[in-house]
Amino acid sequence: MHVQEWLDTVPAAAVYAVVALVIGLESLGIPLPGEIILVSAALLSSQHGGIDPLVLGVCASAGAVIGDSIGYAIGRKGGRPLLTWLGRKFPKHFSEGHVATAERSFQKWGMWAVFFGRFVALLRIFAGPLAGVLRMPYWKFLIANLLGGIVWAGGTTAVIYYVGVVAEDWLKRFSWLGLVVAVAIGVASMLIVKRRAGKVQPETEPVVAGE
Repeated sequence: MHVQEWLDTVPAAAVYAVVALVIGLESLGIPLPGEIILVSAALLSSQHGGIDPLVLGVCASAGAVIGDSIGYAIGRKGGRPLLTWLGRKFPKHFSEGHVATAERSFQKWGMWAVFFGRFVALLRIFAGPLAGVLRMPYWKFLIANLLGGIVWAGGTTAVIYYVGVVAEDWLKRFSWLGLVVAVAIGVASMLIVKRRAGKVQPETEPVVAGE
């Protein structure tokens, strides 16, 4: 909410620039809250006529694709010493365990790790630099980077925008009481599903990676 309140105080052009910059830096390999900024800006666009969700989605996608590409170039040039240096600077995000987990994902899924990495906080930071370190062919990286950046940034913007529009419409029709009841029902349903999943989980057989 603090992020959204701050974004609401700056011009629309600044919102687009901040979203593109933060997402680009995160994709480059710097641990920043890109997803939080994007969600806050998309929600703000549903309530603020001056912020165009289409332009916001384009800016977010551009930041994601360009940032990942720069991260790839840096990773390809820096190699493994770069990962070691990042581990010292950002031990919480680039620890040996996190690097090993991300590397296994790349070895197993290849270019799909770049695509799906967009939707996972850890891989979103690692994808570009690690693809460069592992010498993934650039054409494969570029395809996965373009598709992943557009689907993640554009999709997130669209979903949050329409959720914000629907929520605002509910507030107008049913007041805060109606929204609270709807949220309570949603939370209760989620807890029931989670509880049932917990009961079923011990009965399932463990799946070995690679099978």
